[in-house]
Amino acid sequence: MFRQEIGQNNGNRPFRILALNGGHVLQEDAYWRFVLPPITKGYADAQIDDYGFYHRRRFYPWQQGVRLSLQARFSHSAGILKGTAGFGFWNAPFGDPTIRWPALPQAVWFFYASAPSDLPLALQGAGRGWFVATLDATTFSAVSLVPLAPLLLLLNQNRQLRSYIWPMIRQRLGISYAPLAVDMTAWHHYALDWQGAGCSFYVDEALI
Repeated sequence: MFRQEIGQNNGNRPFRILALNGGHVLQEDAYWRFVLPPITKGYADAQIDDYGFYHRRRFYPWQQGVRLSLQARFSHSAGILKGTAGFGFWNAPFGDPTIRWPALPQAVWFFYASAPSDLPLALQGAGRGWFVATLDATTFSAVSLVPLAPLLLLLNQNRQLRSYIWPMIRQRLGISYAPLAVDMTAWHHYALDWQGAGCSFYVDEALI
């Protein structure tokens, strides 16, 4: 569940509601509720966004120099909640039916992923759970890794080699990652400041 804060909005821009395979998005006063049914196959989604109105990424309204602030809670705790969830800014690199072409990913967000997801973001351990992260694969330093991608992916499977290779890759891809040790089922105030020099994340006004 997501609650808009009094006196704050998304710049008076409307939200697009995207509900797939039995998902529901409900709004009551300043609250948004996202409901997903239990499914055994396929993909279900319940989300709001404002990039769905723009058919080219260069028209996306949000750029560096913006702050996102909201209150949210979830139905289940980390490890029990199934699927993915979160909020922040990203460039919809793939999977959105309104965007014709895929793109290299950019993201600054609060994100949750349950097992067996393993997003390659953390220095050590599986990339899942409730965390904050950044990623920018659009820079020259990131794109220059593309010819080496198959080799790097292979070498990254070795734990010992990973400890040497992965820090360099993370730096080139603008990756940062920090787990969140908070009760997901309780209301918390979440905020991120996305600036030119980087992104700062806060939970209940405490810097992560």
